[in-house]
Amino acid sequence: MIHVLIVDDHPAVGAGTKAMLEQEGDMQVDVIHETDHLESCLEKKAYDVLLLDLYMPGLNGIELAKRLRKTFPDIKMLIYTGFDLSTHFNMIVEADINGFVSKTAASEQLVTAIKAALRDEVIIPLHLFKQLRRTEACTAETIESAENKGISLNEKEQSILKEVASGFTNREIAQTLHMSQRSVEYTLTGIFNKLNVRSRTEALFKAQELGLVSKS
Repeated sequence: MIHVLIVDDHPAVGAGTKAMLEQEGDMQVDVIHETDHLESCLEKKAYDVLLLDLYMPGLNGIELAKRLRKTFPDIKMLIYTGFDLSTHFNMIVEADINGFVSKTAASEQLVTAIKAALRDEVIIPLHLFKQLRRTEACTAETIESAENKGISLNEKEQSILKEVASGFTNREIAQTLHMSQRSVEYTLTGIFNKLNVRSRTEALFKAQELGLVSKS
């Protein structure tokens, strides 16, 4: 029996996916809609695969996966989303996620993606496969590019991004850095504007690629 946990803040999506997967006969599926008690849930029951919604309140699926990987290094995690993942592909690889699957996928495709993850394999759409390339470590050229564009991060901005890299929420970052949550959010907005991105994960990835913060 394959034990699957769906983490999605949309109850209808979770219920529909659960019903679809359990028709297979060899899958037992649970659904949770909030991430607050996810880790305690994983400690109480062993799951083979997690399906993580990409966009959720607090932490998105990529940030959540990075956080979970530290405590549950062997669990298989798939990003489960209705959005195009082309722009997020490198971030998914960096986060050590086992793959991704669209919420619009047919049951056969979803089952195939789950079973591929259990075999340490990844199903990649052809259009994305054609664009596939490795993102190498930041070079002097990328650092020079950041300097030429006049992009820089001050000490506070770098500290916040380092906490983001560790998978902490805005509230937790505020507690760690002895700031108000509003101040953290305001600083992140400034970082987004500097880097021309729209999310914490995109900001972290771009800052790392430009050599503005360390990848370690």
